[in-house]
Amino acid sequence: MQNALLIGLSRQMTLERQMDVIANNVANANTNGFKADHSLFEEFLNSNAREDNFVGADRRVSYVQDRGTYRDIGQGAMEATSNPLDMAIDGNAYFAVQANGGEMFTRDGKFTLNSTGQLVTSSGNLVLGTGGPITFQPTDHDINVAPDGTITVLEGTAKTDSIRGKIRMASFDDPTKLTKLGANLYSAGSATQQPDAKSTVRQGYIEKSNVNSVGEMTRMVEVMRSYTAIANLLQQQSDLHKSAIEKLADVPA
Repeated sequence: MQNALLIGLSRQMTLERQMDVIANNVANANTNGFKADHSLFEEFLNSNAREDNFVGADRRVSYVQDRGTYRDIGQGAMEATSNPLDMAIDGNAYFAVQANGGEMFTRDGKFTLNSTGQLVTSSGNLVLGTGGPITFQPTDHDINVAPDGTITVLEGTAKTDSIRGKIRMASFDDPTKLTKLGANLYSAGSATQQPDAKSTVRQGYIEKSNVNSVGEMTRMVEVMRSYTAIANLLQQQSDLHKSAIEKLADVPA
């Protein structure tokens, strides 16, 4: 196969992968706490031809290689709500939750209470405090969450606050090393937890996705146009190749 066809095919393969990443970002544009992914590409040079009987030096052919993706850990916009159980982290930390039989992490702070009064995520996973799951009593009211994550309530007719726990905020040396598990959850992966004195909890807020919908749609159109242009080029190259073979095979009478 000619080099032009191979190069075009390598580019189409990376464009297909890039479209998958963009489509996932667009699909999660309204997912609370979602972090957008972006594609990485690099040049790949094939090895020189093994034959050494060329008149000139053999030229290396440059292909396009899908290197992987990287995560944008930038903070999404804060949206105020009227729910005292909604929380957002101002900083780079993550909420610790109990899911899939272990400790996982999320930026989605849309919390609620389950049937036993435990604080859970919208998916039903237990939200962990510094002392384990956080449980409220049926008579608790006037819930207040301090910036450091401490949760206090008024119980029944009591006039003084009672502490129900403290939200555990987990920070990591490199959040991009966290592994996405789906359902807005992360595992620690190869990232190492570390102390964080800067992140704070904002009660009554939800962190929205950091996806730029307009930018992603623009990139989607660009990818589609690039894919179509390369497909047309490959078709032209194929037609030229076919025409050349037909002429070479045409034996004069």
